[in-house]
Amino acid sequence: MLVVKMNIVRLDKDLPLPAYQTEQAAGLDLHAVDDAVILPEEIKVIKTGVKVEIPEGFEGTIRGRSGLAFKHRIYVTHIGTIDADYRGELLVMLTNRGSEAFTIRRGDRIGQLIISPVARVELNEVTELGSSQRGDKGFGSTGTN
Repeated sequence: MLVVKMNIVRLDKDLPLPAYQTEQAAGLDLHAVDDAVILPEEIKVIKTGVKVEIPEGFEGTIRGRSGLAFKHRIYVTHIGTIDADYRGELLVMLTNRGSEAFTIRRGDRIGQLIISPVARVELNEVTELGSSQRGDKGFGSTGTN
């Protein structure tokens, strides 16, 4: 298992630092700073109270928690890249796909931070790409599921 060191600033000293919940967990659980109510079909941005310095050569993503999705239909709305040079507070954008309002309490685990290596590419412009078995067949072309 690859282990890297990452600097973190805790903006709210009363909340725990993000943490792995099991020995082989892939994501660090992030906590909500404030109480919030998310109405059905509403999107809310939730503060986590932490800033991180992702090491050069890595990127972060914030992903949902399966329990929130399965039990309450609360999903991370946008899974975007957190670049290594971003220094702002981590925010989690959640949406409620359920039929009832959902309440988030201060300290609730609301998402997971995943840190992954990044490969940089050097572009080589050509007039044609090499052939492959799949070719240019798109969505659904490799099977029925």
